[in-house]
Amino acid sequence: MAFVQDYFSRADRYLQVLKETPSPLYLLDTDVLKLRAREFKAAFSNVFPAVSFYYAVKSNNHPEVSRVLLGSGFGLDVSSGLELEMALALEATDIVFSGPGKTTEELTLAAAHTDRVTILLDSFGELRRLNAVAAHLGRSVRAGVRLTTNPEGLWRKFGIDPEQLDVFWTEAEACHHVNLEGIQFHTSWNLSPMAQTGFFRRLGKILERMDASRRAMIRFIDMGGGYWPPQGEWLQAAGTPEGLLKTALGKDVVSPKDHYSQPSTPISVFAKEIGRAVSKHIFPKIQCRICLEPGRWICNDAMHLLISVVDKKAPDLVITDAGTNAVGWERFESDYFPVLNLTRPALTETPCHVLGSLCTPHDVWGYTFWGKGIEEGDVLMIPTQGAYTYSLRQHFIKPLPRVISLQKPHA
Repeated sequence: MAFVQDYFSRADRYLQVLKETPSPLYLLDTDVLKLRAREFKAAFSNVFPAVSFYYAVKSNNHPEVSRVLLGSGFGLDVSSGLELEMALALEATDIVFSGPGKTTEELTLAAAHTDRVTILLDSFGELRRLNAVAAHLGRSVRAGVRLTTNPEGLWRKFGIDPEQLDVFWTEAEACHHVNLEGIQFHTSWNLSPMAQTGFFRRLGKILERMDASRRAMIRFIDMGGGYWPPQGEWLQAAGTPEGLLKTALGKDVVSPKDHYSQPSTPISVFAKEIGRAVSKHIFPKIQCRICLEPGRWICNDAMHLLISVVDKKAPDLVITDAGTNAVGWERFESDYFPVLNLTRPALTETPCHVLGSLCTPHDVWGYTFWGKGIEEGDVLMIPTQGAYTYSLRQHFIKPLPRVISLQKPHA
């Protein structure tokens, strides 16, 4: 309820934006971005003697988000040539290029800007292709290698088996246009630091077996991102294990006012536990810079959606002027975010199907709203939609919302 009240207390500020630009809108709060950047940097700067921060562009690829974070002392973590082009256009000077399946064209672009880009290699084949590209350009490029954290299932697409690190290093030494300087790994959906500290324990054992001269070549370890935002994970009944089972059995699982929460760990605790693991398992073998690639944790709370009710078809069924193509997937069938009626604010949650205007039944914003009634013309807010929504938006049936900065009216 405190979460809801916090946004209702600023309702006039949000509604003021609509006087100049009609809904649907994305509202970008750059002050929140700056605050999250300061909090994240402070937490990890206190535990590592040498540390670098890279914003994961894929989590929200609006250029203004990256621009603000560059101004907050972050580098950029890009995962495609398209993102790399944006980072270069923004004049970023410290870029890491990660992700599988980099094309020759993408590697060429990165190698052409080797003074600004470190390429995080995903495979033996990518190492060979990069060496050929760099040789053709007459360049020497900085690189790291990604280690997979899960050799089973779909996550095996990322990186190489950690046990192959020594073999990879041997091949890299024969690639005279590639300077292998570091290691990357990534664990995702981290509600706690357990997966990250566990991998550092494993990595320490691998480093212990490496020749000391090779260990001395490691200048950085990039531990990726995957930190869950402070509010944790909020689920509809359908997003719980029990709900998934009922769905598989063909049973109705919609319980409008039943919401479920998985709390996240404070970022200060992440930093403390990860710092302890690195001090115990890594620093006795090598002294190097630690790199972090937060995305969701930084941008999740910095963008919100404003939509309007265009049709009230029943007391418990309304249609809005925006469809979930604005967020790119049917997240609200399983994820819970409060739908806030800014026009009629009240700390009362009422069952109601709040649906979008796409020609599909999976166009759901929520099964309840907060407010004292709901009518045509009312303005609704879906808060904290900054991560893995804007980047996933789709040109499907309806136009996409504009992005308006609360600090700059015409961002």
